[in-house]
Amino acid sequence: MKRRISLFLCIVLVFAIAITGCGKKESTSPENDEEIVEGSKDFKAQMTFNGSSTLAPVISAIAADFIEEYTTWDKVDPNFPEENIAIYVSAGGSGAGVKSVLEGTSDFGMLAREIKDEEKEKIGDMKDYTLGIDALTISINPENPLYKIKDDLSTEEIKKIFSGEYKYWDEVDNGLEHKEIVVVIRDLGGGAHEVFQKSIMGDTEVREDAIQAPSMGALVTKVMENKDAIGYASFGMVNQNEGKLIPLKVDGVEPTKENIANRSYKISRPLIVVKKGELTPEQLAFVNVLTSEKGSEIIEKMGFVPVN
Repeated sequence: MKRRISLFLCIVLVFAIAITGCGKKESTSPENDEEIVEGSKDFKAQMTFNGSSTLAPVISAIAADFIEEYTTWDKVDPNFPEENIAIYVSAGGSGAGVKSVLEGTSDFGMLAREIKDEEKEKIGDMKDYTLGIDALTISINPENPLYKIKDDLSTEEIKKIFSGEYKYWDEVDNGLEHKEIVVVIRDLGGGAHEVFQKSIMGDTEVREDAIQAPSMGALVTKVMENKDAIGYASFGMVNQNEGKLIPLKVDGVEPTKENIANRSYKISRPLIVVKKGELTPEQLAFVNVLTSEKGSEIIEKMGFVPVN
């Protein structure tokens, strides 16, 4: 109960997730003692993350755990001042994460897709950290009778559904009712849709009347609320809503941790944190935790596949 109360006090969720130290607790130093970057700027007690709505809750959870353990920076490292740790996480999409790093409005960008070559070029002196792997599962509502008839869709069938060539469920299988298919996608400019477009659609566009969800959480909610809906739900979100969504096989391959890790499941994507320039000592201390075994444990608990 004490841990739950502490986490509640440490996390304020409005449009962004603001996490700050809010108590005192003795602790040890981080497990991963990398060399502190020389010539860093003046100490900053706060750091900011912006970007992927899929990765934002993961960073927030690790940050909450980090703050509950240390509370103030001097408990992380005795060379740091006794100031409350403050970590701010806001979700606006992978593209927004890159933009915020380029414009200097956040310290770190969060991406749920590969970093583009042009983005690497623009950022220049870039540091990137791959924390885990997610997948886009082709998921339906548990009340959708499709699952009782077939639990596998081919790439071509998915393409026909999302493009609107198949408009009714009985076109997917004649054993289904003549009901309109409700297609739910992320906004077209988001990282999730880029991954889906590249992995499944190719040069074929999604149907114009597809519902565009502003976040992965909103996409999943739409599918859970409508038995005729289908969408590409994050593997992590499916695990967090077990039983409320049915992920289908794609080309005979089930979206399991093993198949996602070995890339045999075709719609996978990395979860990445990027930074422009050298890390300050305090930033390095937190990144060490993000990439540590403890960070990986939290990533796995949240339903994703850690890289470590």
